[in-house]
Amino acid sequence: MKLVDVGKFGVGVYNVRGSLYAIVNYCSHEGAPLCQGLLGGTNESAPGEPGGLRRVREGQIVRCPWHNWEFDVTTGRNVADPRRRVRTYRVDVTGGEVYLTA
Repeated sequence: MKLVDVGKFGVGVYNVRGSLYAIVNYCSHEGAPLCQGLLGGTNESAPGEPGGLRRVREGQIVRCPWHNWEFDVTTGRNVADPRRRVRTYRVDVTGGEVYLTA
């Protein structure tokens, strides 16, 4: 993740399996610096598997450092409640330069 100092909170740019995604560095829950959180995956219900869970979306879920809210960096949506989200930005790469568009 590369944190870009732009706007009021900054923007985190993530490389997820070769594609770039950008989200605001602000958790919609209580305003934490979201991009300081750990990037990983999340668990999803899998009744037929041992423990009833499976790990999914590895490398695309950022976990808020304050309260562990999870957001998908590819969509900005909260894992537990997709109606909650953080702002995303379009990322373009031209001539080796990365451009963000609100």
